[in-house]
Amino acid sequence: MNRNELRKSDINLMVIFEALMQEQNVTRVGEKLHLGQPTVSTALARLRNLFNDPLFVRVGNRMEPTRRAEEIIRHLSPALDAMATALSFTHHFEPRESHLTFKIGLSDDVAFALLPPLLQALRDEAPHVVVIVQHVDYWRIPDLLTAGEITVGITQTRELPANAKRKLLRYIEPRILRADNSDAPLTLDEFCARRHVQVSYTAGVHGIIDTGLTKIGRKRKVVLSIPQFGLLPAALRGTDLLASCPDYAAKALLAWGNLRDEPCPFAVPPAELSMVWLSVTDNDPAERWLRARLEQHMGNSHGALLN
Repeated sequence: MNRNELRKSDINLMVIFEALMQEQNVTRVGEKLHLGQPTVSTALARLRNLFNDPLFVRVGNRMEPTRRAEEIIRHLSPALDAMATALSFTHHFEPRESHLTFKIGLSDDVAFALLPPLLQALRDEAPHVVVIVQHVDYWRIPDLLTAGEITVGITQTRELPANAKRKLLRYIEPRILRADNSDAPLTLDEFCARRHVQVSYTAGVHGIIDTGLTKIGRKRKVVLSIPQFGLLPAALRGTDLLASCPDYAAKALLAWGNLRDEPCPFAVPPAELSMVWLSVTDNDPAERWLRARLEQHMGNSHGALLN
């Protein structure tokens, strides 16, 4: 390859081009890269001149990439990833002196139950860093990672970007929460007869508990769906309602009082809670430090690198 071609380009332009491909909107690119809209527009003009192609055609509020732009990004993104990895070796990370901003994605159960001790540790070890937490689930995390909205996320996962790495932090054991006055453990029949609360970010009324019940030919009745685990004490107080939640979330909720938990009265295969990040940040000293702290406070002895 002719390295002299690299002398004609500006790496900042390439970063802006990648962001334009992801966002397809000049204003959002400016917000994402902390640049003014005129700066992004000027960069786009330079890119069009460099590649001798319009690159983007406006369609409504979006900027639709041309065929040439699609071809360029296929080669450019891996190159930018490689450059970012190489440049990460040029600096070290001092937590106590750092003023970096970390962007973390957490599912609601993780944020509710496992975030508080992490934040305390970060305040003690790196008092000047800024932490931005976004809600993620297995649907949102691939897009947020690819768009650079987060650099690491913790949730249950399904399909991930090809350049993603995943580490199992712990297995999730379902627990049943209740606020009634009975001390008798739940039987399967009583569990199915009682009314239930479902915690669902998407306002759903089905979960992993329903999947397990279906396998044994049973079902339950969900009469309330709420978006956050932190609302469960209020939802259950003074009722005979039941709610299922991850074991670590149940432990945090019990500290609020007036609740108790018990095992699920039928077998439910444990789900996996994983930490996910892109390979481009794998060797970045600051990100490695952050991932180590996330694993320390949100994982257990089951942790293993999966891919």
